[in-house]
Amino acid sequence: MDTAGKDGAIRHVMSGVSPQGIKVWSFKEPSAEELQHDFLWRTTRRLPERRQIAIFNRSYYEEVLIVRVHPEILLKRELPDELVDEKTIWTDRYRSIADFEAHLHRNGTHVIKFFLHVSKDEQAKRLRERIDSPEKNWKINNSDFHERDFWESYMHAYEDCLNSTSTKYSPWFIVPADNKENARLIVSQVLLDWFRGLNLEYPKTTEIRRQELASFRDKL
Repeated sequence: MDTAGKDGAIRHVMSGVSPQGIKVWSFKEPSAEELQHDFLWRTTRRLPERRQIAIFNRSYYEEVLIVRVHPEILLKRELPDELVDEKTIWTDRYRSIADFEAHLHRNGTHVIKFFLHVSKDEQAKRLRERIDSPEKNWKINNSDFHERDFWESYMHAYEDCLNSTSTKYSPWFIVPADNKENARLIVSQVLLDWFRGLNLEYPKTTEIRRQELASFRDKL
């Protein structure tokens, strides 16, 4: 939800990572070009290269969250009429997402997903801070208040989505986000544990390589 602290979490948690190996992509309302493709297309284009990290600030999950809460948006997606069936479209999209993430896992890309869970009262507090602090006024607009009217619908959509798309190879981590510092600490720990599980290490020197290095020294 808005004000959950996504931008701050990215900035603080990843501050110790070399910018040469990381890219952050923020996904807003789809462009005219993106609407001409399936809902996974625009994020697929931003997948990381080998040995790189990509952070998606929002993602294809918007298409089973905000679009589910506001199904009239589906009419703008230019889908074939027979596919716009609210009884099946969300289940179908959950399956597409799970299949997509399983495909990435089978091909060496790890997908880790965080849901920063802010309470409605805490969101109201943060919105008031944005109103009262001139340096934060730019962060607020009418949609922030409009979407609060659909809070229960969003909670239902999140619950259904998380239960349907959290898997062993691509888990969701639900992070209590009312305390920003604690939320950032949790995200940091999850990532550290995940990286350690990859058993990353520098290449080991072989005897042939040591001989090569010795020859380099002889040339100095």
